Amino acid sequence: MFHTQEKRTLRLTDPIRCVRRDAWLGKGFYFWDDLEDAVQWGRQAKRPKYEIYQAEIDCDNVLDTVFNEEHYRFWVKQIETVTKILEEKTGRKPHVHEVYSYFDSRLTWFQQLSGLMFSDSPTSRPKLYIRPHEPLAYRKRIQLAVYDLRIMQTFTFHSEG
Repeated sequence: MFHTQEKRTLRLTDPIRCVRRDAWLGKGFYFWDDLEDAVQWGRQAKRPKYEIYQAEIDCDNVLDTVFNEEHYRFWVKQIETVTKILEEKTGRKPHVHEVYSYFDSRLTWFQQLSGLMFSDSPTSRPKLYIRPHEPLAYRKRIQLAVYDLRIMQTFTFHSEG
């Protein structure tokens, strides 16, 4: 998988943990499944210059909402349940950071995960469509948020842009 960061004077020896409030999958080390998505992220979010690192990751203790139907259905139910709890408590729809904060502080199953694999179908990337602007984004962008770096077996520099 691929980790994208802004270019630095010295190359990284480990990935950098994302702690942004709007991080989709909470605080973790984010990796892309596809090099093309890592490059796109570099151009979009890590400009003007970025570096891409490659890692081998053991996904045995990862909640795989992309390829495992049971994990996906469990994940959807958890998101809907926590969103409803927070909405009833606050009277408004929660922000993503509130949902992950709830997961991280109250749900034992989440605290025991080594990572979470997730995907989306972006509408802002015409290259992912068969024809530009038609509603079939046939390729998902797959991300892995790693919460426990011990599942990362290798981490090496890949390229820069």
